[in-house]
Amino acid sequence: MAFRAFYALPAENFATDTGQHTNAVYGFVSMLIRMIQDQAPTHVGVAFDLDTPTFRSEEYTEYKAGRNKTPEEFHGQIDLIQKVMEAMNIPTLTKDGYEADDIIATLAARGEAAGWDVVVVSGDRDAFQLITDKTTVLYPKKGVSDIPPMDGDAVEAKYFVRPEHYSDLAALVGETADNLPGVPGVGPKTAAKWINLYGGLEGILENLDAIKGKVGDSLREHVEDVRRNRRLNQLLRDLELPVTLEALELERPNRDAVEELFDALQFNTLRKRLFDLFGEEEAEAPETEEVPAHVLLDSAAAVHDWFAANGGHTFGVHLRTVAGPAGNDAVGVAFATVEAAAYADLEAADAETEAELARILGSADHKKAVHDFKAAYKLLLERGIELRGVEDDTMISAYLIQPDRRSHELADIAQHHLRIPLEATAPADAGQLALDLGGEDVVSPAVRAAHVVRLLSGHLAGQVLERGSLRLLSEMELPLSVVLAKMERTGIAVDAERLDGLLADFTRTIDAATAEAYAAIGHEVNLGSPKQLQVVLFEELGLPKTKKIKTGYTTDADSLADLLAKTQHPFLVHLMAYRDAAKLRQTVEGLRKAVADDGRIHTTYAQTVAATGRLSSLNPNLQNIPVRSEEGRRIRAVFTVGEGYETLLTADYSQIEMRIMAHLSGDESLVQAYLDGEDLHRFVGSRVFNVAPADVTPDMRAKVKAMSYGLAYGLSSFGLSKQLNIPVDEARTLMKDYFARFGAVRDYLRSVVEQARVDGYTSTIEGRRRYLPELASDNRQLRDMAERAALNAPIQGSAADIIKKAMLDVDAAMAEAGLASRMLLQVHDELVFEVAPGEAEALEALVRKCMGGAADLRVPLDVQVGLGRSWQDAGH
Repeated sequence: MAFRAFYALPAENFATDTGQHTNAVYGFVSMLIRMIQDQAPTHVGVAFDLDTPTFRSEEYTEYKAGRNKTPEEFHGQIDLIQKVMEAMNIPTLTKDGYEADDIIATLAARGEAAGWDVVVVSGDRDAFQLITDKTTVLYPKKGVSDIPPMDGDAVEAKYFVRPEHYSDLAALVGETADNLPGVPGVGPKTAAKWINLYGGLEGILENLDAIKGKVGDSLREHVEDVRRNRRLNQLLRDLELPVTLEALELERPNRDAVEELFDALQFNTLRKRLFDLFGEEEAEAPETEEVPAHVLLDSAAAVHDWFAANGGHTFGVHLRTVAGPAGNDAVGVAFATVEAAAYADLEAADAETEAELARILGSADHKKAVHDFKAAYKLLLERGIELRGVEDDTMISAYLIQPDRRSHELADIAQHHLRIPLEATAPADAGQLALDLGGEDVVSPAVRAAHVVRLLSGHLAGQVLERGSLRLLSEMELPLSVVLAKMERTGIAVDAERLDGLLADFTRTIDAATAEAYAAIGHEVNLGSPKQLQVVLFEELGLPKTKKIKTGYTTDADSLADLLAKTQHPFLVHLMAYRDAAKLRQTVEGLRKAVADDGRIHTTYAQTVAATGRLSSLNPNLQNIPVRSEEGRRIRAVFTVGEGYETLLTADYSQIEMRIMAHLSGDESLVQAYLDGEDLHRFVGSRVFNVAPADVTPDMRAKVKAMSYGLAYGLSSFGLSKQLNIPVDEARTLMKDYFARFGAVRDYLRSVVEQARVDGYTSTIEGRRRYLPELASDNRQLRDMAERAALNAPIQGSAADIIKKAMLDVDAAMAEAGLASRMLLQVHDELVFEVAPGEAEALEALVRKCMGGAADLRVPLDVQVGLGRSWQDAGH
């Protein structure tokens, strides 16, 4: 079933940030969740084969021989599946010398003997012999979604024998999957006729002489093969197993173990499906869950008096929102302290009441905790209220504690840390503040949410302090939320006419590439259909086969690029042009839809998505726009300076991650190269390839550049060979030569992992920690993933900290200088500004100073600045 899951889901779509493929794990667990949901079993067990020889392979060395080599992407996924089963409290069974099917057969026999109904899920037809009135087999037809039940009648309709004679049939006709040859000339119908006539294989063997003709001769000639096939394909039902049936009783998963594992595997939707399946744990709610009775703050006096009576506490604050024409609107605000709670209706409030609420919400003296401070800040700003005095954002605190966690929504965090159910039933696009906890009273859910935020804040505070993250929270992430909120509200202007022109151009390119592709093969085909492409490429054109997948041969981008390089077939040329243009058109269509009424695009920045601390751009993702391609440059040219402003200014760090590598490793050669202003990759190339800098070819430079960055991401020699399209041995030699010249880099990379294993976490220049419990895992794949993350986190995390620090410094300096210019975007290591008339020179000097001084490294932070009417023109 794991193999079927592997081939059903494309490997390239299922991999962690560290490069571990997870399609087999995802598919297997997804199928199991669905099976438990549909079948509602009381007991569940999962059996696996071992790599060791079985009694079958010892008797017949050709047993299962000739199978294709296990794909590299499948490597380690069985171990990961077993780890997930452990977290789900589902026993996994293996037995040396035997196959998983024998374990299943034994459990089925025991289940029947105990009077149970048994359901076997298997992708092996040998399981059909287990079918009885009490045992059903679910056998997948396609992938892991189409798994119909096979009972006795279904087996007889397909194979012409009853299930108890299926192994007799297989003994006669053979089994390709097991490399068991059948009797030549004997097909399923002939074998079934004999079985039904003589009552089974034993009857056939007793009446060998009665079977006439060529098939009879063939049977007599191969009778020992038939006997051997029968011995090997018959499943054993009496193994001694280390568990009883009762030990297979289905239990609730270990939530903490699942959370930690699914974070590492980056399974977010699967996590929700699993927990939804088992429901919330039935535990006594903590005493603190009881929400204090709330009062309605329906006048300015009521607001004043309530806060006067309840001052001195940190308030949990939660906004009640409703969907408006341009997004969500804040319609109410709830407050909660240890002993009191209150709610104010913003829509019903008169001017005096709203002014008093604005005073409280904007007061730094009233300490507040919120969940998703940036979203709350923006919503209140729409009402003319600036939210101040926020000392904790529980979303960010939870993120700093567990940066690898995939979801930091209030309901998930409350359940995980406090075991308090808080159901988020608002629409998916309603934002994290839109919670509706059911019932007719719309006020109580908001008050309860404020109460939970306050509880969470108290609960998380100690862990934030313990992890050394308080300064990051208070001095970096919370102030940055305000800067980002302002950037999101400002947005960036776009040239709608040029955007429409691009859309038309890409559509024309698609149409032209489609017509040329049709002409190359002489007929039309759906260029978006993998199935139709397989027919054209591998049957009609007879091109070399790509990687085998469940539905034939893959037509993914990497495989077709390799095929194009090998064959240069015109159809492939035009197919790739079609795909490139279609992808670009999709990007442009997304941008077109994102243009707001003010003619600007307003991306949203997420502070809690990337485990390294990097900001993510969402709806639309402006970090996805290609930088180096001509088409990407045309898209960037669509972003332009807004009315009333003079120009755009872009500023970005040059090779920041490599500069951090030089700083952290202290490698004297690398440090000196930066101090001397060398072209780093040419400098490294000259030493690795032992040539003069002037003799470093573009190919050499490209190789060392890919390797230098790859090392910072834990790239293996296999990964480097794939990236550079060179043999693994050459990649290994390249890395060896690199480390021979730059020994301090090698020593640093080793020490990072060793220290992380001791500490349990890595740390950036600013002290941002990434905890990696899998470093101590007994599972090699989880350990390898954690080691790659440990290599990457300090470097990429430090780069993230530096750009965040630069943004805060630039924002403060612009305010202090009284500049009217605005910061618009942050994309990777680049900042984009809209320059007010006459401020270009002052802003450039200010940006260079703040960005260049954002960190004190052994090497200079090189800041490149450009000016222009569009984002592309301002590039450098």
